[in-house]
Amino acid sequence: MTSYRVGVIGCGGIGVEHASGLLNLENATLSAACDLEESTLVDFRDRWQSEWPGLNTYSNHRDMLAKEDLDIVTVATSDHMHADLVVDAANAGVKGIFCEKPLATNLADADRMVYAAERNGAILSVDHTRRFQPLWRHVKEKIVDGGEIGSVQQIVAALNGPRSMLFRNGTHLVDSICYYADSEPDWVFAELEAGYEDYAEYRGDGGHDPATEPSASGYIHFANGVRGFFAGGSKASAGPKFKCEIVGTTGSVEIGRVNALLVRDREREEIQAPEWPVSGIRAGVQELVRLVDSGGQPVSPAKDAHRVVEIMIGFLESQRLGNVRVDLPIPLERR
Repeated sequence: MTSYRVGVIGCGGIGVEHASGLLNLENATLSAACDLEESTLVDFRDRWQSEWPGLNTYSNHRDMLAKEDLDIVTVATSDHMHADLVVDAANAGVKGIFCEKPLATNLADADRMVYAAERNGAILSVDHTRRFQPLWRHVKEKIVDGGEIGSVQQIVAALNGPRSMLFRNGTHLVDSICYYADSEPDWVFAELEAGYEDYAEYRGDGGHDPATEPSASGYIHFANGVRGFFAGGSKASAGPKFKCEIVGTTGSVEIGRVNALLVRDREREEIQAPEWPVSGIRAGVQELVRLVDSGGQPVSPAKDAHRVVEIMIGFLESQRLGNVRVDLPIPLERR
């Protein structure tokens, strides 16, 4: 049996989740870890040293890539720090990369990340976590794709609460709209949260301080006729944090963080999701190991994550131009 050497870049809480996905896998070993903060790296090493005694640690990801002959790299750094790490990993010859969401915070970075992975034949999977959760996946595969609500007409997704941030948390909801719409977006328009009228490009701090990025209210026009509505409340709005409604010709599905309802002919039926041994980030890491070992396509591929970045940049562009329609893809001079 082939044993794949894995390296984690970014060793905070999310990096710990990435490493946890490798537990009990006979064909994967956590060989290396990298973080800029020495204390974070020490904590990470102490946590996993008994599980993987050969774990080596680095403060420079290029040193790690050069010395460790890794098969798989996971990227768990701040939102705006993914691009160079993914490109360097792909160029170093790794077979698979699991990158945190959003893929990038501008389109130039997203473009070069996808290009580097494709040029080097690396599988690039992105942690849009709902695709790795049994409830959201069941709704997609068995309810929506299974024809239980007829032909999808519109999708309304809401993001509320004090961390209502377009790139940090909104990326999950934009991706969910795209996931259930199952089509290419043609054009968008949007209005940003009050107080961010001049926010024409990402100026966040990587997802830490909510004040550094706005929420948004936006519309997504898909090529197949589905209409997507992204309802981003202000940071003063009440929860629940995430909510999504998928409306079809014969019924609808209302899905939240832990439950979902199927509505048909005025009857409301609670949807029971299957039980998985692992879900979320851990399931995403395990899927990538399987793909590297056996081939196939990720459930959250880079091209879909790139589409999410395109839509979010389109929202910013719409605001910049006076809340008008913005055709996709964004022109090269605005990427």
